[in-house]
Order: sequence, then C-alpha cells, then structure tokens
Amino acid sequence: MPIVGLGTFRVENNDDCKASVKHAIESGYRHIDTAMIYENEDKVGEGIAEGLASTGLKRSDLFITSKLWLADYGRNNVAAAYETSLNKLKLEYLDLYLMHWPGTDEALMIDTWQGMEDLYKDDKVKNIGVSNFNIEHLEALLAQVSIKPVINQVEFHPYLVQASLRRYLEVQNIHMESWSPLMNAQILDDDTVKAIAQEVNKSPAQVIIRWNIEHGVVVIPKSVTPSRIEENLNIFDFSLSEDHIEKLDNLDENRRIGPDPAAFNGH
Repeated sequence: MPIVGLGTFRVENNDDCKASVKHAIESGYRHIDTAMIYENEDKVGEGIAEGLASTGLKRSDLFITSKLWLADYGRNNVAAAYETSLNKLKLEYLDLYLMHWPGTDEALMIDTWQGMEDLYKDDKVKNIGVSNFNIEHLEALLAQVSIKPVINQVEFHPYLVQASLRRYLEVQNIHMESWSPLMNAQILDDDTVKAIAQEVNKSPAQVIIRWNIEHGVVVIPKSVTPSRIEENLNIFDFSLSEDHIEKLDNLDENRRIGPDPAAFNGH
C-alpha cells in the first residue's frame, strides 16, 4: 500500500473529480481513496480508467480503497454494498474495503465485520479494514472475530495526535492511515507549521504530509488542483528533524474536525 494517496472526501462527482484522479495517476500516485458516502465513485472510477489509459499502467499497479456506509451495515448487506461500489467504480475488485465508522451498536458492528470477512474469504477483496475506530471499538471487535483489520483510517494531524491509539495499533500490528491530514487547510496557517516549512524550504502542506510519514502513518491528502496534487506527492526528498517532529507533536489539542467516533451513528 503506497504511503501517500489521493483523498477524495468532499470532492464533487463531476469532471473536476475525474480530472484530479487522472492527473494524480499521471503524476505518480498509485493509491486512490474514496467511499460510498462521498457520492463520487462514478467519477473517481472514470478518472482511474483514464489515468490507466494515458499512462499504460495496469489495474494491478494501483491501490484503490472504498468504504462501507452505516446504512449498509449488517452481515447480509455487505456483499451487495461492495458490488454497488465496484459497479460505480467500474472495477473488478478493491485493494482495500473499510467499515467507515464503528457506529453505536456493538453487536451490529461485529456482525458487519463478519460480512467483511466473508468478502475477504471469498477472494472478492484484497484487504479489509476499519475507519474511525477507537481502542474500545477495536478491543470489542478483536475479542469476537477471526480476521484482524489491516488498517484503521482515522483523523490524525498535529492538533489531534492520537498517541494512545497509535501505540495500540502498533502493538496490534494494525496500520494507521490519516484522513483530512491537512484539516481542510486549517493546519496550514499554524505559525509552528509555517516556521518549519520555511526552515526546510517546503510548503506547510508538504511538512504535514512528511510528518505523517515520519510517524509511519499512511496519508491521503485531498486536492483537485493539479499543482497541489503534484506538490503533495513531492515529499520524499526531505525529512523532518526530531526537533521538528516534537514541535508538531506538541501542537496537540485533542481537537477534531470530524465527529466523535464514540457517538457518531451516521446522522
């Protein structure tokens, strides 16, 4: 799984979406993330097809993720929801399929995960994981299931460093992935971020993406601007010092821009 991918959260299902996915593939991205609830799988799929056509890459060169929404939870609903996403994306399989939120019904969460396991055991999907799961959700899940999620995609940025969750995932050998790593651009105005960006002669966004990588976190910054898409991938020619990382970690305010996973049930 490439450590940097293109996120498509809050990207409209239009030709800008298609063009951004195509441009990302042409610029070197091999990892694209979408979800049923983003309502853009059609255009993401068109962008993937056009990107493959223009680069000569094969489907197997890409890593594509989508997510199961809460309305489709329940073991018996998972396969149909997965097929719907595949049909919209015009793909034969996904590299990763995630439960988008734990929800507030533990029994339903576990039942749904068993449906995810069914997909995996039937060789319909390459990997299965979760998104927005706290430690207590994972503890409840792992006590009941046979297949461990490979990844937990969560909110993670310098204002929400999730230290205990990161340690837990490391011990469990579950990878961590961050959505909206740039906090919808809010974090880019932070004085500490800007100062470090000046020191390393990179943009604030590149500093934050690199900070994710230094923590071993898979990161999926979103952009539909061609120059930004390129900039966000151009983060492998520098590193942050321990001092830089510590300064960014110390910005933690336990501040979320998304819902609280303990309470969110889709409404």
